[in-house]
Amino acid sequence: MDKKIRILAVAGATASGKSRLALEFAKLYGGEIVSCDSMQVYKRMDIGTAKPTEADRAAIPHHMIDVAEPTENYSCADYIKAAARDIEDISGRGKLPIVCGGTGLYLDALLRGSDFSEESTPDEALRRELFEFAETHGKEALFDELRRIDPESAEAIHPNNIKRVIRAIEIYRTSGVTKSELDRRSLEVPSKYDATVIALRYNDRELLRQRIDTRVDTMIAMGLEEETRALMSEGVFEKNTTAAQAIGYKEFLGYFRGDSTFGECAELLKVATRKYAKRQMTWFSGKKYVEWIDADEKSFNEIVNSASRLFFGD
Repeated sequence: MDKKIRILAVAGATASGKSRLALEFAKLYGGEIVSCDSMQVYKRMDIGTAKPTEADRAAIPHHMIDVAEPTENYSCADYIKAAARDIEDISGRGKLPIVCGGTGLYLDALLRGSDFSEESTPDEALRRELFEFAETHGKEALFDELRRIDPESAEAIHPNNIKRVIRAIEIYRTSGVTKSELDRRSLEVPSKYDATVIALRYNDRELLRQRIDTRVDTMIAMGLEEETRALMSEGVFEKNTTAAQAIGYKEFLGYFRGDSTFGECAELLKVATRKYAKRQMTWFSGKKYVEWIDADEKSFNEIVNSASRLFFGD
């Protein structure tokens, strides 16, 4: 059996300090960073996705950023294949692959080695058909179809998450195998990574809330409104439903339609980001492979030292 590739993964909620920790770890131990963010893959979606700065990217090589046009539908399977190639290349050059991001589904699939490309090729025509079905008959009718063909996946997917409902139906219709069965198969395949997964958390929820609010204020000051208008002028949000639902952009789309004032838009963005952070924490809390660092009780140097001990086993 081939030797497993040693990697570090830094996870946690948005605004928790993941990127700073990953960057410092890369500087200390000769690493390169592989983004694990479902929206940072898109070009020109910079401010709203909180991409690393140009200075950070110049200091340490970053991968899986700006790899797709924002009008494309870039799937989890697309991400896994490309990220796995980057990780193998980084490790092959004697560098430490550091996976960093808050998209738990992508990280979990990457670590498990899930790759549904052979069993189910994305079918854009079918996907559009299912979206149109949901618009015509309602998302409840679409969810009933999933419940009929794959009740196990229906138990794990929220009816309002239309994208995941459609993907689960698509997998079955294009492969003849349910998503839940493919998930079981992937668990039977040993991971090719020897991974230490570290996540940052804040026991003081108010502290994380303040960090999120500061981040949103900074993003707005950097020109998030202008970035959203530019993407809208390209037709990005019409062509890519994922982009249209991305936090940071959909709130401004409401503002542009006149559904809210600028101040209300900013507050909606803060509330949406806090809710997203809560969902992220719930996801990572359910993963036994995650090792936690309580960030609100430590200085940054102490966080780095704690991460080093967890990774090296000292």
